[in-house]
Amino acid sequence: MPKKKPQKGNPEVHDELKGFDIKINEFGEITSNIGVDKLNDFLDENVEDKKLVDRGDSAQNSDSQEEE
Repeated sequence: MPKKKPQKGNPEVHDELKGFDIKINEFGEITSNIGVDKLNDFLDENVEDKKLVDRGDSAQNSDSQEEE
């Protein structure tokens, strides 16, 4: 199996995440220059949760049926 060539340059990122850097240190801890809360807020706003897409309609329908 051929070895992967290292990519040059920085990847393209969303404007709100310019300068975002994440690393894993020698102890296996994830370190980042952006706080976890800020990153989670960004993901909540911009990424759809695949597990909740199908469930969203059925959950709303069951809630409305319980009210009747």
